[in-house]
Amino acid sequence: MLGPPGAGKGTQAERLHEDFGLLHIATGDILRAEVAADTPLGTEARRYMDAGELVPDEVIVGMITQRISGGDARDGFLLDGFPRNERQADALAEALEQLERRLTAALLIEMPDEALVRRLTGRRMCVKNPTHIYHVEFDPPKHADVCDQDGARLVQRDDDREETIRHRLQVYHAQTEPLIDHYDHAGLLRRFDGNRNANEVHAHIRATVATLRLEEEL
Repeated sequence: MLGPPGAGKGTQAERLHEDFGLLHIATGDILRAEVAADTPLGTEARRYMDAGELVPDEVIVGMITQRISGGDARDGFLLDGFPRNERQADALAEALEQLERRLTAALLIEMPDEALVRRLTGRRMCVKNPTHIYHVEFDPPKHADVCDQDGARLVQRDDDREETIRHRLQVYHAQTEPLIDHYDHAGLLRRFDGNRNANEVHAHIRATVATLRLEEEL
C-alpha cells in the first residue's frame, strides 16, 4: 500500500483483508509485537529504540520475512507502512526472492496535500473512547466539541495538527514518493483517487485486486 499519510491506506488494507483473506502486515504493529514478545529480532530492535535510533532496515525486513513465511500469508499479504524508500524496496525484493515470492502490485492512493491537511486537521477524538472519531466539516458532532455517544470532550490529536501534518508530508515527498516511479517502471503500480469517498476507493481497489488474483491463477 502506497500513498501519503492520511490517504486511507490502513483502512483500505483492512477492507481487503476482509474481502480476500489477505494478511494485513502493518510494520509498526509487527515491530511493537516483536519487542513485546522479546523475540531475537525484537530484542535487537529494542536496543536501537532505547538508544533513540531508527531500527535498521535489515531488522525490519527480517521481521517482515519471518511474518510472511507463516501459513496465514500463504494466500497473499498486504504491506502497510513498508517500504518507505527505494533502499528498503530493494531489500524487500531481495528477501522475497529468497522466499521465491514476489510483489503482485503496488496500490497507490493519491491525494493532494491541501486535501489531506483539510481531512486530517478536522479530525476530533473522544477523550473517553478514542474509537469515537468525528470531523468538524465532514462528520461533525451534534454539539461542538462534545461526543454524541458518551458526552465526553472531543480533542484534536497532536498528530493531526497542521504543523505536524505538513512535516509528515515533506518527509513523504522526500523519501517515499520516489517509490511511485520505482514501482511504475517495474510495471507494478496501480493508481486510485483518494479524493473519492472510502467506499468508492474500496470498490475500485477490490476490483483491481480481484483481477490481479484471477490473472495469477490463469
